[in-house]
Amino acid sequence: MRDRIIDELGDLPRSRFLVYLMGPYEAFDVERALEHANPDSIPDSVDFGTLVGSDHDLARDEAALDLLLDVRDRLRTDAGVNAFLAIDIDVPLEELDAASQSIAFAEASNAVVYVVPAVDDNLGVGIEVGSVLEALFDGETPAHHRERVAFVHESGVRSAMIAAVRDRWEARVYAYEDRDELERQIRLFVRDLIRKERTGELSRLE
Repeated sequence: MRDRIIDELGDLPRSRFLVYLMGPYEAFDVERALEHANPDSIPDSVDFGTLVGSDHDLARDEAALDLLLDVRDRLRTDAGVNAFLAIDIDVPLEELDAASQSIAFAEASNAVVYVVPAVDDNLGVGIEVGSVLEALFDGETPAHHRERVAFVHESGVRSAMIAAVRDRWEARVYAYEDRDELERQIRLFVRDLIRKERTGELSRLE
């Protein structure tokens, strides 16, 4: 799966360092939502903070996706790593169902980052977080996986999911106030993993 992802994403300074980004857009069918949306109603960029508490679910979903796309692009340009979302990789559902795809992408990646903004309903993310982390930590080297997983939530988000991520899997948990801080937190996390791979503290994934 690693080579397949790298081939689809293209060349970057650190092409073989894969960062799998996950977030609340996973809880709905992105392609179907965008297919039925009016193109003129989808802005190029959305400030997620202005939409918290909005009655428009599609607007919140678009904003969450926009946030993740921005984080992905900044990681690719600023850190030179192959950051990606599930929708960036063309794996037909007939070949692999969505849940299995997420697990395969996570297992193939050098870093797995969950981004959770303050949306009203994070049930879909919670289910996916649990299934992927259970798969990652079910191997013989859980500490190896633990180092590579981060959960980054908007300040003010309080849920049993966050407590479980910290207590059950001991994954790294960070909070952020705004988009700039979110991107900085993730960039520092990724750079720390790159350093650990370079110094041998973490094995390289090949």
